[in-house]
Amino acid sequence: MKEVLLGFPREWIEFSDPGDEDHLIRADLTWLLSRWSCIYGTGCKGIIAGRAVEGCCSHGAFFTDKDDVKRVRAAVKRLTPETWQYYRKGFKNWTDEDELDDKPARRTATRKNAGCVFQNDPDFPAGGGCALHGQALRDGVHPLEYKPDVCWQLPIRRDQQWVTRPDETKVLVSIIGEFDRRAWGSGGHDLDWWCTSSPEAHVGKEPVYVSYGPELTALLGDKAYAMLQDLCQQRSASRGLLAIHPATTAAKP
Repeated sequence: MKEVLLGFPREWIEFSDPGDEDHLIRADLTWLLSRWSCIYGTGCKGIIAGRAVEGCCSHGAFFTDKDDVKRVRAAVKRLTPETWQYYRKGFKNWTDEDELDDKPARRTATRKNAGCVFQNDPDFPAGGGCALHGQALRDGVHPLEYKPDVCWQLPIRRDQQWVTRPDETKVLVSIIGEFDRRAWGSGGHDLDWWCTSSPEAHVGKEPVYVSYGPELTALLGDKAYAMLQDLCQQRSASRGLLAIHPATTAAKP
């Protein structure tokens, strides 16, 4: 099935964080009420042609800050050769120097023509896919506690900036939306396939605001997420969305 075109109508909601009067949230209801669901291993085509098994992990994951590195480093120490197929010791052995926005940046290492070093093959005894994700499940914690920020956030996109309003007060604006092809930058249009635009991935039993509840809570805070959840429920229960995600509409039941 073809991907839907970008630029379709969307509905947004804006509200103040009940737990922080200096925090304003703008959320894309069209995305959060869509039925997108990760289909890695069950139909995902991957971002590079012929390498579907890698999903969106072909280029490794850039770290966002020192806290991101610290959390992942601690999780890596819990891995063993029995749980991580391409086991490597030492931070510089499982990371690479690269560039992001023309600045030096470090990301998880990749294997030649294979993808992220943490990605186990499908037939690996401890389980295929992300070794960090698998370890989190074995330890009984949510994967966002072990994986790099970009990995657990995708395909949610959060942009934040301080804005000065006409009355000269300042507010932190958090914009929660869909990480579509454009969010990758100019190279996003060259991806072989991208799930958020594909009806094949809009097969979730729950809307995104529910299925990604833990991630949205981590991004916004408990009180802001609770209010977002309530607003999504109200919008869905009233007359429904005016701007339904076209990939959700086109998806097979």
